[in-house]
Amino acid sequence: MTPLRDELGVCWVLREDPELAEAVDPDQRERAADALVARELVVAPGPWARGEISLDGGIGLLVLDGVLLHRVGIGERFGAELIGSGDVLRRPYPETAASPLPLHHQWSILQPTRIAVLDGRFSRQLAGFPAVAGRLFSRSVARSRQLAVNMAIVQQARVDARLHLLLWHLAGRWGRVRTDGVLVPLRLTHSVLADMVAARRPTVTTALTLLREQGLVRATEEGWLLCGDAPGHGDGP
Repeated sequence: MTPLRDELGVCWVLREDPELAEAVDPDQRERAADALVARELVVAPGPWARGEISLDGGIGLLVLDGVLLHRVGIGERFGAELIGSGDVLRRPYPETAASPLPLHHQWSILQPTRIAVLDGRFSRQLAGFPAVAGRLFSRSVARSRQLAVNMAIVQQARVDARLHLLLWHLAGRWGRVRTDGVLVPLRLTHSVLADMVAARRPTVTTALTLLREQGLVRATEEGWLLCGDAPGHGDGP
């Protein structure tokens, strides 16, 4: 049973993230679950200033629950990625130091989010359980692969095809099967979707109207409902 988090914002990382615990040998798992303790942040929806978080030479930030949006812009055009539970973030300092381009970053919390701060203290705890460090590294690699999929999606010529592919791609992670289709329980605005498929917002609105008329995608109060087959498995745009 997951222990109660105290009012100081402490979490037991392996109890919060059982997939990480599976990296440890079963006979050591309980000891690792007790030992690997981290600071916890609870962040409400809205803009998020990550610069206020000190890692003290640690690994980064592990998302326990929630959904975040990361937008990267050059001029007035943005790209965007969604980040959710299990993802590992590393905050470069400053965030634009790795590129000579005039980049600007925006972070937003779309759903109430809990984050484990894997700082220097946590890294020292982790020294006794190197397999967990390897699993955390694999999470970062998986995130880069998701970005590669997003790049492939935006190479599609038609915006309606990009949106259809993107929503099904998101369904692979967040989707819930219902009798009337697959629900992606993310309330993504047309502006956010435009950033994610490299298009203008009015063009996205037009493309979503086309997908709705074809009976493929429908907006609901909970998010986006996908009907029919995924692209490549039947008729589609």
